[in-house]
Amino acid sequence: MDVKDQIKKYIAENFLFSSNGFSLDDDESFLEAGVVDSLGVMELVSFVEENFKVQVADDEIVPDNFDSVDNLAAYIARRAN
Repeated sequence: MDVKDQIKKYIAENFLFSSNGFSLDDDESFLEAGVVDSLGVMELVSFVEENFKVQVADDEIVPDNFDSVDNLAAYIARRAN
């Protein structure tokens, strides 16, 4: 399972509570769609740290990194290298 698929699965199960999968576009804002709130962002941070072994600094917790599947996957790819 690639990074985007893992993110989509996590969002679907933990925020959308959907067994039908992920219904948003990869570039759609989690915040604007009402899928994730500020507490949800912190859950995403924990998910990233645990599943991708990335230490997320406080100043990296910004929409450019955590507000869509595309942004989050790009952040993980940058940090993994």
